[in-house]
Amino acid sequence: MSTGLRGPTNLFGHPTDQLLKDLDSELSQWDSQSEKPVTKISFGHFPLSFSAPSSSGRTLKDVFLKHSISAYLCGHLHSRFGKNLKRHHQLSNHFLSPQKFFQFNVHQNSFESTVNCSSESPPQEFWEWEIGDWRKSRAVRVLAIDRGHVSYVDLDFKSGAEQAIILPTFPLDSRFMQTSSCHHNYECHSVDSSSYETIRALVFSVSPVESVVARVYDSRYGSLVLVIETHMTKHAGENFRGNLYVAPWNYKAFEDTSPNRFWLQIESNDIMGRSTLTELRPFSINGRSFRLSWSWKEFYVMGCQWASLYYPLLWSALCFMFSFLLLPKALLVFQKNMYTYKNFIANKGIVNGVLWILQEVCRVHILWFGWIGYLFYLILFPWFIGQVFTEGANMVYMTYMGWAVETSNGKGKFEFVGSPDILVLVLPHILFVVLPAILVTGALTAERAIYRERVLAFSGKKKDDLDLNSRRPLKNGSHSSTTSNPHLGKRRIRKLLCVFCLAICWKHFMNCRALVKAYDMNPVLHLLGYGLSIPLLLAYAVSETRSAR
Repeated sequence: MSTGLRGPTNLFGHPTDQLLKDLDSELSQWDSQSEKPVTKISFGHFPLSFSAPSSSGRTLKDVFLKHSISAYLCGHLHSRFGKNLKRHHQLSNHFLSPQKFFQFNVHQNSFESTVNCSSESPPQEFWEWEIGDWRKSRAVRVLAIDRGHVSYVDLDFKSGAEQAIILPTFPLDSRFMQTSSCHHNYECHSVDSSSYETIRALVFSVSPVESVVARVYDSRYGSLVLVIETHMTKHAGENFRGNLYVAPWNYKAFEDTSPNRFWLQIESNDIMGRSTLTELRPFSINGRSFRLSWSWKEFYVMGCQWASLYYPLLWSALCFMFSFLLLPKALLVFQKNMYTYKNFIANKGIVNGVLWILQEVCRVHILWFGWIGYLFYLILFPWFIGQVFTEGANMVYMTYMGWAVETSNGKGKFEFVGSPDILVLVLPHILFVVLPAILVTGALTAERAIYRERVLAFSGKKKDDLDLNSRRPLKNGSHSSTTSNPHLGKRRIRKLLCVFCLAICWKHFMNCRALVKAYDMNPVLHLLGYGLSIPLLLAYAVSETRSAR
């Protein structure tokens, strides 16, 4: 698409089949031009959790796994959701794997201690690392490749410029840089042992460096105990950018089943007497990964595959609401008055209580048909009309499938664009406006049933005295009895439910206001059905349940 979509329905990246083909070709060309494995790193704007599949169903993840790139560097989130916006991807052969929808921590698979060295093909995997932006966060990432291992350090310039930058390149951080291939290479001796024999770090300093010291700590007994403190020497060579410092060590002494037993820290001192320390980072010389959990916000943006989740969430919510309305109606038709407040009091239980509340909604026919009609409207008809493109003044309509745009060849055919981006409009409306509104109307009708029984009990009348078919309010004795009793007249639960109705209407109004501003809508012409249905149904529910009748 040559013209972009306006926000907020521009949340996802949409790679085309041609782009994926070109990317596949670019990554493949190095395989035939080099005898040794080539370290491949890809850059992109959108995280994979916010990248939609192409029209053929292929994804960026498929291409990256095919070539087992080392890392995919992305942005888009601006580090606003946490510092651990990193994710390890690994090929899964399970067709119905839940990882197509969720990944609950930074690492995709559990660690496998046994290694099959007879397998010729290495594991298909890669790291995804989100990068903080410079404009708002003043964040910079320095990345290095050391004998096929990719490592990085993030710098925060909000706290001031760094006098020295230290980037340890080996051993790797077992939290964010270790891969299962590291464990495979170590156990199967498929990598030259010389790559393990030194601690290595790049040092960039404003002033000349006087000394660099590497320290290794053992956390086996619950506290950090210094086990190695060694001076690092500058490596002489012309093929290095910056200053590479190395220190020999007995790496076999640090083999351990725990990925976070040993911790590394490097200190640099310059001729001005200024000292710079790296953060303590765990490492595992035999390639075991330290399983790190996300916070809820990090999981929300990195662990959820929203493109895959959109339709399951949408149809699950719609099916729940249809069941909420249709099941009790069917029971009411075939087993009339089976579930009432009196029955619930006589046989208390969750099922009886839920079905009683649901059937109270069905007894208010206009309200019930209104909700059924509105749900079908959301499925079958356009929600609203707006100017969705950043250029031009064409007005198009939106459904739950996307924005309907006329195809290039015309002839009255339409294609839907902006999916799954529209989930930012569809799911909040379904889950936080429509569903709460239906539940509140159910609660209002149930409260009216309780109130009616209390009025009847207080007035001493039988249920048959209340003419349900006349649709007339209680008069004379009943009304005076109701008003004379202060406990019957207050109806605190109803007042609370009315406050909920106002809150739902306010949220809906703010959503509509944002849509009008975002897509240059006329509220009367372009937003009428979508905008007024919820307030009208809630107003009718409040009006219909105001008295015991």
